[in-house]
Amino acid sequence: MAGRFGFSSSAPSSMIVTNTPSQDLALSNLAFCSASDLQKFAAPGSNDLFLALVGDSLVYSLAYPFRIFRPCILMLTAHESIRSGHIALNSIQRRCVKVSAAESISVSRFIPPDNFSLAVLTLELDFIKRGSRSEQIDAVLLAKQLKKRFRNQVMTAGQKVLFEYHGNNYYFSVSQAVVEGEEKSNSLERGMMSDDTYIIFETSRETGIKIINQREAATSNIFKQKEFNLQSLGIGGLSAEFADIFRRAFASRVFPPSVTSKLGIKHVKGMLLYGPPGTGKTLMARQIGKILNGKEPKIVNGPEVLSKFVGETEKNVRDLFADAEQDQRTKGDESDLHVIIFDEIDAICKSRGSTRDGTGVHDSIVNQLLTKIDGVESLNNVLLIGMTNRKDMLDEALLRPGRLEVQVEISLPDENGRLQILQIHTNKMKENSFLAPDVNLQELAARTKNYSGAELEGVVKSAVSYALNRQLSLDDLTKQVEEENIKVTMEDFLNALQEVIPAFGASTDDLERCRLHGMVDCGDRHKHIYQRAMLLVEQVKVSKGSPLVTCLLEGTSGSGKTALAATVGIDSDFPYVKIVSAESMIGLHESTKCAKIIKIFEDAYKSPLSVIVLDDIERLLEYVPIGPRFSNLISQTLLVLLKRLPPKGKKLLVIGTTSELLFLDSIGFCDTFSVTYHVPTLNTNDAKKVLEQLNVFAPEDIDAAAEALNDVSLVTSLLGFICLIVSLILEMPIKKLYMLIEMAAQGEHGGSAEAIYSGKEKIKISHFYDCLQDVVRV
Repeated sequence: MAGRFGFSSSAPSSMIVTNTPSQDLALSNLAFCSASDLQKFAAPGSNDLFLALVGDSLVYSLAYPFRIFRPCILMLTAHESIRSGHIALNSIQRRCVKVSAAESISVSRFIPPDNFSLAVLTLELDFIKRGSRSEQIDAVLLAKQLKKRFRNQVMTAGQKVLFEYHGNNYYFSVSQAVVEGEEKSNSLERGMMSDDTYIIFETSRETGIKIINQREAATSNIFKQKEFNLQSLGIGGLSAEFADIFRRAFASRVFPPSVTSKLGIKHVKGMLLYGPPGTGKTLMARQIGKILNGKEPKIVNGPEVLSKFVGETEKNVRDLFADAEQDQRTKGDESDLHVIIFDEIDAICKSRGSTRDGTGVHDSIVNQLLTKIDGVESLNNVLLIGMTNRKDMLDEALLRPGRLEVQVEISLPDENGRLQILQIHTNKMKENSFLAPDVNLQELAARTKNYSGAELEGVVKSAVSYALNRQLSLDDLTKQVEEENIKVTMEDFLNALQEVIPAFGASTDDLERCRLHGMVDCGDRHKHIYQRAMLLVEQVKVSKGSPLVTCLLEGTSGSGKTALAATVGIDSDFPYVKIVSAESMIGLHESTKCAKIIKIFEDAYKSPLSVIVLDDIERLLEYVPIGPRFSNLISQTLLVLLKRLPPKGKKLLVIGTTSELLFLDSIGFCDTFSVTYHVPTLNTNDAKKVLEQLNVFAPEDIDAAAEALNDVSLVTSLLGFICLIVSLILEMPIKKLYMLIEMAAQGEHGGSAEAIYSGKEKIKISHFYDCLQDVVRV
């Protein structure tokens, strides 16, 4: 079995070791054998690749976990002076496999696996014979020479190789060998050198060798991979954001320093990833740190830096940059890139002067961080990545160019992004046949508007829990489960959507509570208002010049304004629909109410399309007609929010409802709304339509009931005579009509409520008249 760990697919044979035929051949790093022996080591399908595993096989056991032998993989070639059964190795090769001339050694064929090319090769240089001389070596030229000379040769960590360069004999030791697409691990590191291999040269001061232009040789290899597949990194729906980060933060680092110096620019030293919780900020920062060729990223949680001891917090910040400072001091421009990732950076970098703790610790942390990033002795080998949900809390000085200048919003994913995220989280179960054929990820992506990446992962976990629960029996939890019976179905995902609710989604339950009786046809006047409101919804969707549209619904209390606004919000199918009502703010202070209202608007700005319903504005303003009194603080807050345009690319529809139009007009509130619609009460024709749809009266009684709603009479048919009629002309609000119907459906004279609701019985008109008197009595 050929592979990364050096196993061979052919049985080993014993060969006798001999010296390399000549000195120049010794510098080639090749092994030599007879032409007759060479054919045993030819790789299938290849006429020119002959690789041999020379030495003991790799041994690893629990009894001897430290016992690892490192056999060399050498390229073989035929030489006429080598006898059959012999293999010629130079002195360095013999030392590597611990064998002397004339001794026998095990040799077997090695077949390289796929994707065996080296991405990174770290070599330590030295003279074969040290002396007092010193030498200056150009890293670009030497790397080009070594790639040409040792192309397709396998390099193993710990291996030493002889070579000649500009008349001097050197050798290099392989310190690190990383194959493309693989991270450094504790397993044996080896791979095949190619033209794309990124070579890093190291030397000690004692050698007298000085490497120049190392930075130029490494510039095009700042990343470990030549191309990026974000889905393989577990990142979905963020390709545009990653492209923006690459352009602004890494493009300048790909080019040689000579180019950037001629352009007169400096590398970006910091970036800020901000946005709602769960959208992938930490994931993206972690993966950026992994794919960079540099020092291991330092990941710091903001609160971890804080300390109760005086000066200790500032010291913790300085310690984060200590390695980068030392590296830049000793290597200068050849220093590796140091990545420092700050999670929840708002915990320690609050705006200076905003914290009143009396210690000034937060202010000094910001000062210390600013000096390290872009102070007098600023570092050029550092990339600071900060993440936060509260960009507004950060100190402004931290966000200026030269510091965290690249600020990328990681927002909620769109439908295509949600599909990618769902594919990432279901890929394993699909590969292992746990995903049922009826699961439609495209449909799930369409249903999960305003779900963050973390919430989508939660949906997948919840769906899996349903599938696993079907296989368990509470009577016997030890009962063995057959894996092939586990299937995650579409129904499991739909159930999961009911459990995992997006933080920035539509308040469906709150909106449905606003229209408990549903929506019935109340006539042309109400239908016209609904149609005009839906036209505003379309305007918000398609218009480029109207990112903010506001609408005020006014009318008598109970006329159906809130129900109409809730219906428009639900029918708009916008991802974010929230209702702001006084009932959710009972007992709160004015400033707390303002903060809550502001947060709802800020959350709306994170969604591409949003609807906010301001229900009973006079109640939000704490209006009292005696006085009159109202909250000026809340009033001014709403006036500002109703005029503030959403951020670029975001659109918002605000629907307000009120029963006190004159009051709102007196304080200038009506002028802030784009359009105002009057929601009328029910006239006779409207009431007749509603009663027909409710189907609670006998057909012959509907006309009389509808007339009674507008010409209310005290009628008593049970006594057989008509009493004195007290006439009160009245247009009935739809909410009061529903209450009246509920009352008439109860009691001795109204029949069985259950039977009436089911349609088996009808409300008696006489009992309806009695209830009507109670409703309108003054």
